[in-house]
Amino acid sequence: MHITANQEAIKAARDAVSAIIEKKGEEPTILDVSDLLVVTELFVIATGSSRPHLRSLVDEIEAQLKVTGERVLRREGVEYGKWVLLDFGHFVVHLFDEETRSIYDLERLWADAPRVGISQPSAAAGS
Repeated sequence: MHITANQEAIKAARDAVSAIIEKKGEEPTILDVSDLLVVTELFVIATGSSRPHLRSLVDEIEAQLKVTGERVLRREGVEYGKWVLLDFGHFVVHLFDEETRSIYDLERLWADAPRVGISQPSAAAGS
């Protein structure tokens, strides 16, 4: 399995993960679903500890991505706080509470999707 998502989508998904990490989201993962779906290239998956925590993750992701020109096309589940979906077109963010993440287990469901590394290459790497 190899990564086939475009680099723009990967960078934007990594920016979403940075926002998640900044707000103490748990277990962020990026799956490349570009060979498996036609509607998006990547899934970003993470866990929040409570409804207010999920809301703060949503707010931070949207704020950080707005700076880079990314706009959320569709939001679902924000008011319920169990499974929040943020659709940015070329990638989709799935934010779960712990119980809901374990029930739906998207990583197992999409086990054929390669994982994308979370850390961005350092500009100093290889110098």
